[in-house]
Formats: sequence, structure tokens, C-alpha cells
Amino acid sequence: MTFKTISVKDIAQKVINNEEIFIIDVRNTGDFDEWKIEGRNTTVINAPLNDGVDSVISKLPANKPIYTVCARGNSSKKAAEELVKAGVKDVYSIEGGMRAWSEYLQPIKIGGLKSGCTVYQFVRLGKGCLSYIIESNREGIIIDPNRMTGTYEQFCKDNNITIKSVIDTHLHADHISGGLKLAEKLGATYYLPPKDADGVTFEYVPIEDGNEIKVGNITIQAIYSPGHTIGSTSFVIGNQYLLTGDILFIDSIGRPDLAGEAEDWVKDLRETLYHRYKKLTEELIVLPSHFMGVKEMNDDGSISKELGVLYEKNHGLNIQSGEEFIKTVTENLPPQPNSYEEIRQMNMGKFHPDEEQKREMEIGPNRCAIR
Repeated sequence: MTFKTISVKDIAQKVINNEEIFIIDVRNTGDFDEWKIEGRNTTVINAPLNDGVDSVISKLPANKPIYTVCARGNSSKKAAEELVKAGVKDVYSIEGGMRAWSEYLQPIKIGGLKSGCTVYQFVRLGKGCLSYIIESNREGIIIDPNRMTGTYEQFCKDNNITIKSVIDTHLHADHISGGLKLAEKLGATYYLPPKDADGVTFEYVPIEDGNEIKVGNITIQAIYSPGHTIGSTSFVIGNQYLLTGDILFIDSIGRPDLAGEAEDWVKDLRETLYHRYKKLTEELIVLPSHFMGVKEMNDDGSISKELGVLYEKNHGLNIQSGEEFIKTVTENLPPQPNSYEEIRQMNMGKFHPDEEQKREMEIGPNRCAIR
């Protein structure tokens, strides 16, 4: 008898389907406490490999699969082997470990419009990132793509979608954008808010308040919405969806400090959340570019909610005093994302790490939201 392996794609599907999963994470406790696989019915315990598996045997559920995970997929195999030797029958090692988990993108169909448009959300479970492909009449636009550009390319190939435009809602600091790379490879137009583009080393097309982009039969309208960055821009799709970038999330709001401008940008953040968005219909379905945890997921694994519901239930939208809002935001900033300044420099075209460096730069949880 020996252990088996399982892909992060299959683990992701189990998480999305709310299946019961029991995982032994053999990384050191510090890394485990910062970041781990999460799911509504997922149980994860920490058992560093150096401690052996004897201490966890009594904690394992009977007659259920046991999954092991580590940083890169090697130590988890050793742990799985030890579990098998100890008499555990159904053991799987997660291929590629947490590094592979961080990079996996799960496409989910959000819905469509009467005009024939379809919206696809790409959920990066291991990082909390969300990106989008909007398709109409076989034409498409990609918004806030991650650096794993091959996933989007293959999806478009499989679904016969020709990408005409690629947009970043702002200059990202928590993850490496795949926007420019995708645009160049697919022959698409790359859009970036100009107020976030000061100092970039590449060519782009400015996208500003009120600008419209046609995709097949539908129109995407830009709404200037600063606060997370000075150039942050949201997009209304066919008067049905509101892509909020990193300004508004399902259970929180965006942080204003990743460029060292918290005192100024927090006022812009409030203006966007309490005035600019208030002018929009509350029936718009909010599609953010990040999520904080699995509790924000819908039953199908997607992340979305009507704007009106968020104005009722999102604490960040219910702080009436301007002074209290500023105090709440500035006093509840989470730790800075890993390598955030290097990521900003890379997204500006000023820093060119190799693939291994890129992976290391992005390791860790999403930290774009106010706690």
C-alpha cells in the first residue's frame, strides 16, 4: 500500500463544492499561521514534518481521505509515506504544495446579459485574487488578470473568444499583473488609469472616467473611483455588473496605504464609497478583484453580491461620521503584502525578476482589505 497524489485543481473543486476535506500541513508553524488552505468544510491541522506523524494519528477522522501539503510538494510526500507506514489507508499528497495552490485559477461562469454577454470570474483560491473575462459575440475583454496568463489563453482558445482589450483597474501592489503580457501576446489594447501610470516604462491607453469600451454587443463604462490608489477605476458592464477593483469587497473595503498615501487617499476612499457609488443603482451586482475568505463565496464558488445588500451589511459602508471612518480605516490596516513595493515596481516595468522570484514575491495571503 502506498500514498497517492492529488492536484490543486481537484482540491480546489472540493473546496468549491463544500466537500469535507482533512488536511495535514507539514510546513513550519510560522508559515502555517500566516497562510493555509481554507474551505467551509475544510479542516487543516499543522504538524511540521520534523515532529513526525505520531502526534497527529489520534486526530485523524476514521475512514476518510487524508491530504498532506507542504510548501512545494516534496515534504508532503514524505509525510504521506509515514502516514501509510503508520497504518493510515487513504492518503494523498497535494502536488506542488502551497506554491501550486497559490497559482491555481478556477474559472466560474457568473451569468449573462440579455444582449448575449457572458461574464466569467477566475477565482484564485490560494491568493484571494479575482479576475474576469467578459465575452460577447466571441469578442472578449480581460480585467485584472494575474501573471498565470496561460490559463486565460487556454480558456479563450477552448471557448473561441478573441480578446480585444485588457484592463487593469489600478496599479496592483499585492500581485503581479498579467495585463501587459496578455495584451502584447494576444494583440489586444492594454488600458491603465493614467493617474496610476506615472513612471511606468511601457505604452498603454489611458482609461478615464466616462470612457466606454465596446465588446461585441455590450458597452463597458469606466467610473473613476479613487481610494485604494489615486487612479483606481471601476467598470459598469451592461448596466448589470459593477467591477469594483480593490475599492469595495463583499465583506470589507480596500486599504488606502500601499503607496504611502494613506492620509490623503482615505478621504478619496470615503468619497468613492459614500458618494460616487451611491449614485449607482443598488441592483448592480458587485464583482470585486479580491476576496478575504471562503465565507464570502456563493454556493457555486463565485464571489458577488448586489450593491444594495452591501450597503446594508458591509461594515465599511455604514460608518456615518467622516472622522470615525478615517480613524477606523487607518487603525485597522493589516500587515503589508509580501514584497509589495517590488511588485509595484514590476507592474510599472521597472523590475524584472525571474519566474522563481515572482513565485516567492507572491507567496502569502491577500492583504488588500481593511480588517
